[in-house]
Amino acid sequence: MARVRGGAATRRYMQQLPELFRERVLRGAARRGATVIADGAKERLGGRSADGPGGGKVLIADSVKVRVRLKGEVVRGRVLLNGPGAYVGRWLEYGTDPHFISVDPQYRNGKTARRINKSIADGNESLKTSLVINGKPVGATVYHPGARKVPFLRPAVDTLEREALAAAQTYINARATRAGLLAGPAAEEDDA
Repeated sequence: MARVRGGAATRRYMQQLPELFRERVLRGAARRGATVIADGAKERLGGRSADGPGGGKVLIADSVKVRVRLKGEVVRGRVLLNGPGAYVGRWLEYGTDPHFISVDPQYRNGKTARRINKSIADGNESLKTSLVINGKPVGATVYHPGARKVPFLRPAVDTLEREALAAAQTYINARATRAGLLAGPAAEEDDA
């Protein structure tokens, strides 16, 4: 009678295979696909910039990030705006409605707009009597006509969907071989 060795190890490997595939292959594939979309969004943003921390300019495209998460059995690749300049990116994507700008009572802490502006003005007497936007006095309140939308993320998804799927499939094909599952680079596999 023939003797077979390694049957228990093979069964154990086969039971672990779905989890190994999610961890070693699908996370990287989701990252590759999402990166194609993120690159398209960055290209559409071009050189648009926003005021960053400390008063310097930052590129809005630098706030386009890719995150991959494993939640239960589902692997999700996301393209999102995070970091300096992200706030302007959201306004560009969706536009803004016409609105009045004044100090929100929720943030006043009992101070008037004049008193808040006084702390911003750094001693310039002409700026202490009104709401200040970009260092210019504009009055106690100002009407903003709104901003037109300039979508960059949704069009990137719409136009690059096939390329993103192809990039993910290429990643899977390169790592799922007859010899087994190959792990990708650590930077591609690990995410918050």
